[in-house]
Amino acid sequence: MALFKATVLTLYPDMFPGPLGLALAGRALNAGLWSLSVHNIRDAATDKHRTVDDTPAGGGPGMVMRPDVLARAIDAAPVAGPRLLMSPRGRRFDQAFAQELAGAGAAMFVCGRFEGVDERVIESRDLVEVSLGDYVLSGGEAAALVMLDAVVRLLPGVMGNMASATEESFSDGLLEHPQYTRPATFEGRDIPAVLQSGDHGKIAAWRKAERERLTRARRPDLLGG
Repeated sequence: MALFKATVLTLYPDMFPGPLGLALAGRALNAGLWSLSVHNIRDAATDKHRTVDDTPAGGGPGMVMRPDVLARAIDAAPVAGPRLLMSPRGRRFDQAFAQELAGAGAAMFVCGRFEGVDERVIESRDLVEVSLGDYVLSGGEAAALVMLDAVVRLLPGVMGNMASATEESFSDGLLEHPQYTRPATFEGRDIPAVLQSGDHGKIAAWRKAERERLTRARRPDLLGG
C-alpha cells in the first residue's frame, strides 16, 4: 500500500511524473511507496472547445480559471488529505510543511495557470494556497514537482539512510554543516582534522558549531535575527 497518494490537477498532464519518475522518487514510485494520479482539468469543461478560462471580472489583463470547471475537476478526484493550490500569495512551503504532508498520507496539488483562479472555488473547495517563494512561475506544475520531491524523500524506505533527513538543512532550524569525503587533500585543501579524529563527540560538536556559524552568516532569519 502506498505511503503517500498524490493527486495532481493540471492543464499539462504530460509534465508528470517528469523528474519524479527518476532517481529516488522514481524508484519509490515504481516500488509502490507512493502513488501519483494526474488529472487534466480540461476534461471537466463542458463546451466543445474545452474552455477552462475567461476574462477577469472588472477588467484587466490575462484570463482567470473558471470556478465551475475547476470545481468539477476537484470533485471528480476526491482526496483524503489537504487540497493545495500552487499560488505565489500562499503559505511559504518549507521543510516543516513537507513533513506535515508526508505524515498526511495524501494530498491534492492544484496547478493554476493564467492570471489565477476564481476566488470562489478557492473558498468553496477549501483550497490551501502554497508558495515556493516570492516570485511568479508560468504555472503551478513546477511548484508541485518541487513540493512532491520534498515530500516523497521523507517517506519511510525512500532514502537508504533516514538519518540523512534528520541532519540536513532546515530539519531543526539550522543549515547543514559542510560535508567532506576522499581524497583527504584536494588542491591543497585538507579535510578538517577533527573529522578524521574518530572522536564522535568532538565531531558532533564541530558539526553543530558549523551549522550555527553558517546559519548566522547566511540565514540569520532562521535564528530570529
